[in-house]
Amino acid sequence: MTRRSCAIYATGIVCAHLLIVGIALVLAQVFQTMIQSRLKKEITLTEKSQVFEAWKNPPPPVYMEYYFFNVTNPEVFLAGGKASVQQIGPYTYREYRPRENVTFLENGTKVYALNPKTFVFVPEKSAGNPEVDLVRTVNIPLVAVMNELNSYSFLLRSVVSFYLSGLGVDLFMTRTVHEILWGFKDPLLTKIHSLKPEVDEYFGLMWKKNGTHEGEFVFHTGEQNYLDYGKIDTWNGLRKMSWWSSNQSNMINGTDGAVFHPLINKNELLYIFAADLCRSIHLGYVKDVEVKGIQAYRFAPPADVLMSPDNNPTNAGFCVPAGECLGTGVLKVSVCREGAPIVVSFPHFYQADEAYINAVDGLNPQKEYHETYLDLQPTMGVPIRACKRAQLNVILKRVPGFPKTRHINETIFPIMFVNETATIDDDSAAQMRTMILLVTLVSNFPLLIVGMGIILLLVLVVLFCRNRQKKTAKDDTAYTQVSDKPDDSSEKPASQPTKNGSYIAMSPVEAQKC
Repeated sequence: MTRRSCAIYATGIVCAHLLIVGIALVLAQVFQTMIQSRLKKEITLTEKSQVFEAWKNPPPPVYMEYYFFNVTNPEVFLAGGKASVQQIGPYTYREYRPRENVTFLENGTKVYALNPKTFVFVPEKSAGNPEVDLVRTVNIPLVAVMNELNSYSFLLRSVVSFYLSGLGVDLFMTRTVHEILWGFKDPLLTKIHSLKPEVDEYFGLMWKKNGTHEGEFVFHTGEQNYLDYGKIDTWNGLRKMSWWSSNQSNMINGTDGAVFHPLINKNELLYIFAADLCRSIHLGYVKDVEVKGIQAYRFAPPADVLMSPDNNPTNAGFCVPAGECLGTGVLKVSVCREGAPIVVSFPHFYQADEAYINAVDGLNPQKEYHETYLDLQPTMGVPIRACKRAQLNVILKRVPGFPKTRHINETIFPIMFVNETATIDDDSAAQMRTMILLVTLVSNFPLLIVGMGIILLLVLVVLFCRNRQKKTAKDDTAYTQVSDKPDDSSEKPASQPTKNGSYIAMSPVEAQKC
């Protein structure tokens, strides 16, 4: 056997083994199963896991951008016309949110933690100075008082209204952005505080929220089931709330939005419990995106999250009292917040009824700027970019006994909205790209084996064809040996020429006549 034949046989044997082994591994999904098992085991909230430190001290910077709706025509609105607002901002703050008092429970299957948040102003990312810029907005303390007195007698409301007019308290107030956000001593609340000391005399949308937490959380570590990784077990000792009018609405579902289970599927719904919204919401897959070279799935709340019960009956539980429902795109949360009739929505009433948008001039909902979404790396379930956007509104309506409200039309009035953003930092992105590359290579190792087998198969075909060509060329150049006998021209007919090699005699044929 020639050397070329040996090479062909060896290539064929190696090729066959590679193809058989590779196809068997692809069909058995051995490496994929191994990677999935490893991820399910490693991605847990235990002290030895690689993700624990990132969960405890999140590296990506979080920014809170506050936008306010400055009222430009309060007199027109009080006279029964349509209010007009102008958006100002953003006023941006860096948010620090390390987890504290981390304690493992029940043999490491659950973990207790507090999540205090601290805010630091970032002037280079802001549109102005919050301690100087003024904003005219609804006097929420006054609205809270009117709402509280709504169930009292007309006479009492009239007396209170007369007294407040003497103090110069109006339905709209002008304050600095810093005061509206972080608090100021309100004259109306100061009077109430003198009568009821338990009532705070300061008011601010973020009053007493700088350096504080949203409650005590107990999370599942994912040690028993990877699908429970990061899910909330209890919040403030509760496994369900009691504010809403149905068991389903009162459920505390999902995570706090910081982590999700690995191996996310496009077809599943992801749940987040938002303490500031007093409820859980779900997110559905939207599209594939790329963030800093990392492929991700974008999940966002579908339109049915804040849809009217007329179109989505499961939302009837968020009507309190039962049966008193608002329209699509808004949620009344005053059941879990004492004071004014507060309503939350997406910014500029994105995904809400046109009636809410058209009730106030200056609103322009746009998906690009007002949608809430999460970009998740599906293999590890890590958020690599997030935009949480929510708007705070207050219900303004006529209150008998308060003459200044007698002409106004009931309106869900926008106050401000916040854009909470976070994007993976460059160092974490580089580490994640490396990790994803390793996972991809290991998962696709059987395909690499099959690919090598296919390449060797092509080499085998080339070698085989070249070998066949050489054999054919050799056969075409074959010839007979020259005769050793002396040339005897006398014995040959004169008409026949001398031939070298074999000679085949042919009988002469007479040429045919035309």
